Amino acid sequence: MNKTELAQQVASQGGVDSGDARKAVDAIFEVIADQLASGGEIAIAGFGKFSVSDRAARQGVNPATGEKIQIAASKAAKFSAASGLKSKLNG
Repeated sequence: MNKTELAQQVASQGGVDSGDARKAVDAIFEVIADQLASGGEIAIAGFGKFSVSDRAARQGVNPATGEKIQIAASKAAKFSAASGLKSKLNG
């Protein structure tokens, strides 16, 4: 499912106009991205938690040449599913 399909599902299940649903979906993703960019986290009860994880700098190997390269430290978005979501997935 892509973002357009998600907005269509939100519109049909929420009983709202598809344009309003698209704006709502865009706004939710923007809020999540902004919160993570500022180093925060978002916890949604029964669904899960979005957070930021730090990746340390490390040495890697270029698979094409075998040359050792330095991989810079970075941040990555992380999602941890809540028990309610896990139980829905596993029946």
